[in-house]
Amino acid sequence: MTREEKDRVEYIASNFQFEGKLMGLIPWGNGHINDTYLLTYGIGKMGYIRVILQRMNKNVFPHPVELMENIVNITTFLHKKIEENGGDPYRETLNVIPAKDNMPYYKDSDGDYWRAFVFITDASSYDMVEKPEDFYQSGLAFGKFQCLLADFPAEKLHETIADFHNTKRRLSNLKKAVEEDVAGRANEVSREIQFVLDRESDAGFFVDLIDKKELPIRVTHNDTKLNNIMIDNYSGQGICVIDLDTTMPGLAAYDFGDSIRFGASTAKEDEPDLSKVSCSMELFEAYTKGFIEGCDGRLTRRELELLPMGAKMMTYECGMRFLTDYLQNDIYFKTSREGHNLDRARTQFKLVEDMESKWEQMCRIVKKYIK
Repeated sequence: MTREEKDRVEYIASNFQFEGKLMGLIPWGNGHINDTYLLTYGIGKMGYIRVILQRMNKNVFPHPVELMENIVNITTFLHKKIEENGGDPYRETLNVIPAKDNMPYYKDSDGDYWRAFVFITDASSYDMVEKPEDFYQSGLAFGKFQCLLADFPAEKLHETIADFHNTKRRLSNLKKAVEEDVAGRANEVSREIQFVLDRESDAGFFVDLIDKKELPIRVTHNDTKLNNIMIDNYSGQGICVIDLDTTMPGLAAYDFGDSIRFGASTAKEDEPDLSKVSCSMELFEAYTKGFIEGCDGRLTRRELELLPMGAKMMTYECGMRFLTDYLQNDIYFKTSREGHNLDRARTQFKLVEDMESKWEQMCRIVKKYIK
């Protein structure tokens, strides 16, 4: 962290309603999108308090004011529900710290938007599933997220990224990227492109069901990776869903599917050695059990039966997005090496193939937990 960066973050922090003396400031996490910092403040005889400060990526989220309106509305609703259920809303949902003008964000002189949250202590997030129990707890937490927000009017949320899970549109974007080939990479990934095209008939599966109004639109997180769950260090329970930037109207299958494609994989999302990549049925079952339990009967039978399709479609779509970004010269996802997005795309496509080979088993597991 350079002196210039540190000075800038300190100045930004001075515009929020933080209390005490700034004692420490470090970059935090490894997200692909936003810049995140952990700040520690001394508050006299009461010790220390830590806060999260983030610069929102305006290229990814072009309407940060609407995004923060979503987050404030959702967390306020969750705060009330958690209190009604006898829980702790200061650990079980995010708590926004306002800027000095009482807005839930601060806009700096460069036009960047910043926001702050109370740091959740004595809890951790994990990039990889270390044991099935953690993935079960993740499923339970995301299922509970669905349950708690089942009565929230999803239509009141802004769409923070237009057509985020419109797989038909994602396919069109890929085809356009192939045609334009701005980085001259299309020839080297012809096999990956063909993989997507071979499954083109699947791209409209959920989009068509939405158009026909055959599935209910719900509040969905849309980025349900394991590392977006805080797990209590002592109880081992999943206590809080974080990173609400992409929370907007969607389908329950989206949230289930994104969790599976990330957490049930036997390898990292960017693993170059595809022989290490498969979809673990042990982890698939652990998450399925937790998710359905957490939903507590709030999903329809049709929604539950389509959970395996959610897993396949979110994995297919994510691979498509990584491949599109690679063809467009890596303009969306952060990369740390040459071919990083291509490795990510290949792991997703390997997972899709593996899911297809285990399809009947996945469907049996889901049916096992439908009451």
